[in-house]
Amino acid sequence: MPINKAAKLVENILDKAKLEAKPTRDGFGLGAVAAGKKDPNVVVLCADLSESTRAQMFQKEFPDRYVEVGVAEQNMASLAAGMALAGKVPFIASYAAFSPGRNNEQIRTTISLNNANVKIMGAHAGVSVGPDGATHQALEDMALMRVQPNMKVFAPCDVWEAKKIVEAIAQIYGPAYMRFARDKTPVITTAETPFAIGVAQLFWESAKEKVDVAIFACGPLVHESILAAAVLEKEGLGVEVYDSSSVKPLDEKTVLAAAKKAGAVVTAEEHQAKGGLGGAIAEFLGENHPVPVIRVGVKDRFGESGEPDELMVAFGLVAKDIVAAAKRAVELKK
Repeated sequence: MPINKAAKLVENILDKAKLEAKPTRDGFGLGAVAAGKKDPNVVVLCADLSESTRAQMFQKEFPDRYVEVGVAEQNMASLAAGMALAGKVPFIASYAAFSPGRNNEQIRTTISLNNANVKIMGAHAGVSVGPDGATHQALEDMALMRVQPNMKVFAPCDVWEAKKIVEAIAQIYGPAYMRFARDKTPVITTAETPFAIGVAQLFWESAKEKVDVAIFACGPLVHESILAAAVLEKEGLGVEVYDSSSVKPLDEKTVLAAAKKAGAVVTAEEHQAKGGLGGAIAEFLGENHPVPVIRVGVKDRFGESGEPDELMVAFGLVAKDIVAAAKRAVELKK
């Protein structure tokens, strides 16, 4: 079977209609509660969006450890930095368009520069936010965070991976950023699916003897990449698909090995094609093992209003776009 058994993914993963769908923002809420139970120093601060971000789950469980800052993302970042330097483990939650969008300077100066132990939760990331439109569709948030020293960056593929990321970063020291979506997305992992910071997990291993292209994806495009791999394998290409939810630190060892094995790479993310996962992989391979790298992502434009599914299609972020990118990458290496 092409699905990697060691990944312990759900059944019927290739049948979207049969998959359960949940928003990754639920993973933040569930993860924060779990982290709070393990560590009394975990606190959550929110910018008047407790229901939207699912910070309300933590608020209900630990009302004395929840701070409602109001519509003041800049203040929230600085307040959290002070709390972190005093020994707390603060999670700050808002829309990604506003945190890290609006408060990038405060994150840079009070959190990253001080290596403060703050965890930044960016909700409603990507075009799948839907009707809220360009002002609320963060498409450059990973780029903003990835270039900041000390900052770790994550983009979970589904609700359960989001929960695992929250629990993991609560237990390590240093600033971290996780982006997550508003809309429901297919649940493709399970409680047993492996996750580790800085590790790309192989979700699809080729049925072919020769691997022609390696796909590295994050967020909802991990599932789209698996759907694309099934199409490509039927057409005779050997494909590997990796869940690279850990954007920074990047799993450089796996990226290098996959690039050497396949000779062509595709990246896929619900983010600007520049500056996020695709940028990280292209930069790394450009210096260490140059191969064709085709990036599937938003092409230097802002979002727009629409239904989530139609926007994903309009912005070229679905399986057929990954199929086309993979074929182009294979052609380029010839």
